[in-house]
Amino acid sequence: MAVGKNKRISKGKKGGKKKAADPFAKKDWYEVKAPNSFTSRSVGKTLVTRTQGTKIAADGLKGRVFEVSLADLQQNEADAYRKIRLRVEDVQGRNCLTNFWGMDFTTDKLRSLVRKWQTLIEAHVEVKTTDGYMLRMFCIGFTKKRAGQVKRTCYAQSSQIREIRKKMTEIMTREASSCDLKELVGKFIPESIGKDIEKQCSGIYPLQSVYVRKVKILRAPRFDVTKLMEVHGDYSEEIGAKVERPAEDTTAADAEKPAAEAGEDG
Repeated sequence: MAVGKNKRISKGKKGGKKKAADPFAKKDWYEVKAPNSFTSRSVGKTLVTRTQGTKIAADGLKGRVFEVSLADLQQNEADAYRKIRLRVEDVQGRNCLTNFWGMDFTTDKLRSLVRKWQTLIEAHVEVKTTDGYMLRMFCIGFTKKRAGQVKRTCYAQSSQIREIRKKMTEIMTREASSCDLKELVGKFIPESIGKDIEKQCSGIYPLQSVYVRKVKILRAPRFDVTKLMEVHGDYSEEIGAKVERPAEDTTAADAEKPAAEAGEDG
C-alpha cells in the first residue's frame, strides 16, 4: 500500500453516528369527525407532524380521505358491505371535520350478487346536486323469476334492458339533481333510490338486488365553512365544562374586596 494514502482508515466515519430520533415524538393525534348524516360521529384518529416554521399541521390534514365501513358509521352490521369515503375539509382544534367523498361496495358483496340464469343490468350517470357537487353514480340490478315461473332462466330481452337502463338513469338524475349532497347521502344510506328503481321497473321486467353500487365525486364547489358547519350540525369544539364556584368562596372574595380597597386608600 502506498504511503500516505487512505489516511481515514483508522479514524472511523466522518461526523460520527447520528442519534436515532423517534419520528412519533414530532407528531400529534387528531380526531376524525363524520357528518351528522351518520349515527356514529367519531371515525377514528389520524397522525400529523406538528406545526414547524412555515409547515402547518392543518395543511397536512386537509384533503386526507378516509375509507370507513357504513356498519361502523351506522352501528349496524347489516351495512358492512358498503364503504364510505370521507374527506377532511377543515381542522378545528384537534378535530378534523370531514364531508362525504364517495361510496363503494365491498368486492365480496358484488361477487355474491352475480349468478347464472339471470341478466345483469348496469347504468351510470353524471349529475350535479343543487349545492354544486358533480357526481358520477353507478347502478346495478338483476332480473328475477316471475311469480309461479317454471322456466329455469329469467333473461331479459335487449329492448327491455334498454328500457330498464333508461329508467335507472332517469331516476338517479331526478333524485340527485333535486337535492343537496347532505340529503343525497341520506338517500344512499337506506338505499331508497334502488328500491324506487325496482318498483318502477317491475312493469318492464321484475328486478331484484338493485343498488347504487358506487358514487364518485368528480368536482366539488369552493370550500364554504358555513355549509360544512350545517353538515356537522350541533358540532361544538371539545372544550372544558364551566366550573361553578361554591357560594362560600364568592362571599369570602366579595368581603375581601372592600378591605383591600380601604387599605389602598389609607
